[in-house]
Amino acid sequence: MGALTGYRVLDLSRVLAGPWCGQILADLGAEVIKIERPRVGDDTRGWGPPWMKDEAGKPTQESSYYQSTNRGKLSVALDLASQEGQELVRALATDCDVLIENYKAGSLAKYGLDYKTLSEINPRLVYCSVTGFGQTGPRASEPGYDFIIQGMGGLMSITGERDDLPGGGAQKVGVAFSDLMTGLYSTVAIQAALLNRHETGQGQHIDMALLDVQVATLCNQSQNYLASGKPPGRYGNAHANIVPYQVFKADDGDFIIACGNDSQFRDLCDAIGLPDLPKDPRFARNSDRVNNRQVIVEILSSHFLKDAAQNWVSKIHPRGVPVGAINDIATALAEPQVKARNMVVNIPHPKKPDFITVGSPIKLSRTPVEYLRPAPMLGEHTDGVLRQRLGLSEEQLAALKSRGVIEQSDVLQS
Repeated sequence: MGALTGYRVLDLSRVLAGPWCGQILADLGAEVIKIERPRVGDDTRGWGPPWMKDEAGKPTQESSYYQSTNRGKLSVALDLASQEGQELVRALATDCDVLIENYKAGSLAKYGLDYKTLSEINPRLVYCSVTGFGQTGPRASEPGYDFIIQGMGGLMSITGERDDLPGGGAQKVGVAFSDLMTGLYSTVAIQAALLNRHETGQGQHIDMALLDVQVATLCNQSQNYLASGKPPGRYGNAHANIVPYQVFKADDGDFIIACGNDSQFRDLCDAIGLPDLPKDPRFARNSDRVNNRQVIVEILSSHFLKDAAQNWVSKIHPRGVPVGAINDIATALAEPQVKARNMVVNIPHPKKPDFITVGSPIKLSRTPVEYLRPAPMLGEHTDGVLRQRLGLSEEQLAALKSRGVIEQSDVLQS
């Protein structure tokens, strides 16, 4: 049993923030029923290449993007624009604990699938709406995209190299940060609402906005502004509040040092052969080093050019000072620690029995994460879910298919 075994989730979301939340809930044992458009499915099904390759090494039509965010779910291909499709979703919602959706604010009301309507049918329903700007405010009706939110929410203003250095300028993060963080916050909110329901018997509406989450996760940077009145700038790979905490160049490549306190700085200086540096009053404390950032960084940068990156790492690491290489993703996934933590797992897929994917970071001692199934093929579970949950007969299913209301894939149901 997983920690959330017995809970049922109806996932009406697409692309990333909502599906990421649904995948986490599935990892934890919830039954997650993903509603997708017939013939097309989630937008990310078409976001390739790269595509998953079959046993013969030939690309399939299963995109890697979709695979990364939908494992463990059941796919029901159903036309939400049709009245019959809406009735089926309402029927499914009567027996679900959670519903996740990321349609524009208010747009599901015309289908009778909004919180007000469904909560009257199922008062225990926890209904999570994920949008770019939330259900209220002057921009509530606008669509929201991660890239735009990273810019609007301030993240890009502090990401990237300084303007006065080569390559300087605002940069987005290499993954859809605001989407992923909104998925995580949504998961926390859903579990909190389920705990509250245990006490009160009542579900509730969760209003999650990418912009809210992006602003919240500026963390120390926004607080730095509120304390000083000065908007933080870009520091590249350096830290706004800690020195040295950045990338340094050795004579053959780059490596990272992250000194979190004055003791670590003293140990670093001993390890690299500069034991007198911490005695200089300009560098004794972190606040001194921040105020004299350019001077101390120039001293260290010049020193590190005298040897190879791995040699520096080998000298510094035994002293307990955080230090490390900059791995590409292939090297990161091959890292022995990553392998030891079971972060790359095999989940057999109908088209590729030896399919591998990145696993969950959640480690629970009594109810561990289980990988029951890979990301589903479009409509893979349509018949099974509607037959089991709604009691539809083969004749009823056939009639719905003939009218284009539902679609069942040609793979065996699991």
